[in-house]
Amino acid sequence: MNDAASTPLSPIGRRSGRVRDGTVTLAHGSGGKAMRDLVDDVFVAAFDNPALAPLEDQARFALADLARDGDRLAFTTDSYVVDPLFFPGGDIGELAVNGTVNDLAVSGARPRFLSCAVILEEGFPVADLRRIAASMQRAAAAAGVAIVTGDTKVVPRGGADKLFLTTSGVGVIPAGVQIAATRARPGDRVLVNGCIGDHGVAILAARDDLALEVPVTSDTRPLNGLIDALREACPDVHCLRDATRGGLATVLNEFARAAGIGVHLDEAALPVRETVKGVSEILGLDPLYYANEGLLAAVVPPDRAEAALAAMRAHPAGRDAALIGEIDSAPAGRVILHTGFGGGRIVDMLVGEQLPRIC
Repeated sequence: MNDAASTPLSPIGRRSGRVRDGTVTLAHGSGGKAMRDLVDDVFVAAFDNPALAPLEDQARFALADLARDGDRLAFTTDSYVVDPLFFPGGDIGELAVNGTVNDLAVSGARPRFLSCAVILEEGFPVADLRRIAASMQRAAAAAGVAIVTGDTKVVPRGGADKLFLTTSGVGVIPAGVQIAATRARPGDRVLVNGCIGDHGVAILAARDDLALEVPVTSDTRPLNGLIDALREACPDVHCLRDATRGGLATVLNEFARAAGIGVHLDEAALPVRETVKGVSEILGLDPLYYANEGLLAAVVPPDRAEAALAAMRAHPAGRDAALIGEIDSAPAGRVILHTGFGGGRIVDMLVGEQLPRIC
């Protein structure tokens, strides 16, 4: 059977290309047939959906369909340069989809569509690229979103470190939803949906130069379903943010500064695995500053805190949820950690980066 006869038809009726090379070459970024074959065989095959199928230079949507979900759009973008690309509990593709979904969801938006731009280094294994694209599609399906457009560039060997991803997302915010850092009020309670620091330690363990062997996996996961459950139990969530780079400490400082309030944390209430504590003590790092990829901080009114906590714990992404502190009027713009010894210390913004290339 000749090549043309064995090449499958794409959703729009034209014949899809096939990648014959084992590694990415500069020709795969040239805009010609080799590039079309790579896009068809790896990305279109993995992400296949009606909005992507026309393969125009943009995805197109009916405004009426979006308007049925709410009265405002949320739009976000992020780039992913994690090292290594594959780590315990996930990979760069899953991380990119979940990270963008979560950035939309913490605004109260319902994530709908993502784009994906890929920068590849010459020589990158095509098999690894297929694995990452498949991982992205599984993550998108789990979050209920579609990857509808994208771009592929190839740089010469040494011009990048294997692969970088940039994902952008669009979501729709339901009418009446107002979630913002400025809405934190004295008396509010602070909740998290899970254990702190898992992603940071998983990345550390995956890096050959540290030779760590710890049974911790990344917490990368979509949080939009959890947020829906939280908002059903507590419709007036004041603040939400996912604690990625800079960790939980940075997010809480952002709340404190934006609203001009003080955040008071109970050290004993912080959910941190013993393994994460142990690694942190060995390396002299603070779990409050580790990047997380499936952890959010929520600030809710005091009369709904218990209901919100119960709703989070009933969801798979919130089984380890905890009430970790509360909001006060003072000290304005500060986060204070109250220790088991009866003292307190200021938890400031992260200066620099505890761990480079973490997400």
